[in-house]
Amino acid sequence: MPHNPSGATDSDGRNSTPQANNDEPDGLKRIPGGLSTTGTPVDEILEDLRLERSGDLDWRGGRAFSLVYNADDPELERLQHEVAAMFLHENALNPFRYQTLLRMEGEILEMAKGLFGAGHAALTSGGTESIFMAVQTARDDARARGVTNPNLVCAITAHPAFAKACHYLGVEMVTTSCASDGRADPNAFAGAINDSTALIVASAPCYPYGVIDPIEEIASLARRTNKLFHVDACLGGYILPFWEALGEQVAPWDFRVEGVTSMSADIHKYGYSFKGTSTVLYRDHDLYQRQIFMYDAWPGGMYASASSAGTRPGAPIAAAWATLTHLGVDGYMRLDRRVLNATRGFRSAISDVAGLDVTSNPDLSVFEFGLAPDAPEDLDIAVIGDAMDDRGWNLDRQQGGLHVMLSPGHDRSVDAFRVDLAEAVTHRGAARDADHVYGGVVD
Repeated sequence: MPHNPSGATDSDGRNSTPQANNDEPDGLKRIPGGLSTTGTPVDEILEDLRLERSGDLDWRGGRAFSLVYNADDPELERLQHEVAAMFLHENALNPFRYQTLLRMEGEILEMAKGLFGAGHAALTSGGTESIFMAVQTARDDARARGVTNPNLVCAITAHPAFAKACHYLGVEMVTTSCASDGRADPNAFAGAINDSTALIVASAPCYPYGVIDPIEEIASLARRTNKLFHVDACLGGYILPFWEALGEQVAPWDFRVEGVTSMSADIHKYGYSFKGTSTVLYRDHDLYQRQIFMYDAWPGGMYASASSAGTRPGAPIAAAWATLTHLGVDGYMRLDRRVLNATRGFRSAISDVAGLDVTSNPDLSVFEFGLAPDAPEDLDIAVIGDAMDDRGWNLDRQQGGLHVMLSPGHDRSVDAFRVDLAEAVTHRGAARDADHVYGGVVD
């Protein structure tokens, strides 16, 4: 049973209010509630958590999508656990005190710059922070040019982190409709850009449909209008180079494209490290310098950081370095070949079911599927999603259908998915009205 925060129960097991100890020091009596009166033994906490966690999402079972990218690689997982424990207490706030972390972070950034052709890079805690940094640098660059009310132009498929960054940073977000294939429409961008535009954003790929926006066309537009252009590759950055090497068609999307000025790419997605590490990258030194914060008017000494975080836990940095170093090109090719096989298998299973179809033509291993144009009128994708839930699958819900994001471990689940999807279409009940949820708030 989970521990009772009140610290006491009566003889019937019901909560009871702990009695004040009159012998306690006066200072202790003034401590407000919230903490249990007495501490809880280690073994009791661990046992409670094991029991409670048994009902959480099983990300190793091959039936969960997004949130955790299961490399299904026991040796890699062993390495990550040991490295995390080794650097659990280190703090990269002052990397000069932890020379090993400083070296590892520097090598991570060199690997990232080499992979994407960037000139400069910084490590962040995740895609949202990387996106915040890119929006902040563009905003400050626009302010330096005399723009008082900067805006950001993107398609409706851009990640909500851009809306969040604009909200917090005082930037107007201007969204445009997509083309019929779900990709950003350069013509719509051209109509939305004005003198106040600080940043143009495209996705490689977008989360909802797994399609890569026309990066080269948008980059050409950015050059013609003299605008900064950010490619959000938080999702695809650490798989696309290997996807292309595996023989898949991938149009240029990174700093090989003239006009791309910044990029975001998450190591904790298809880089296969655990949460949370991401990279934000720049072509030019001057733009990167706008991200650097330095403050020397504090009696505590010089304060400087390359991102918004102050304290930075050492474990994610160390694990990201260990993951990149351990896998190398051959390791990523091995894992991403499994992702490719899983993608082909899942898409084949969907196309084999009459009335279902994959939305658009995804460029990667993330996509939506829903009802085909010729689907029977009594077929309801929400009902199919419920039926798959009942069979132990955890397909994400979107307004247009069901969403999957495939990892190496999903290659073991193709046959089961094929059988269960066919049965879910054949044997289904009434819709339970599940919500379309990506993130949430704990109050």
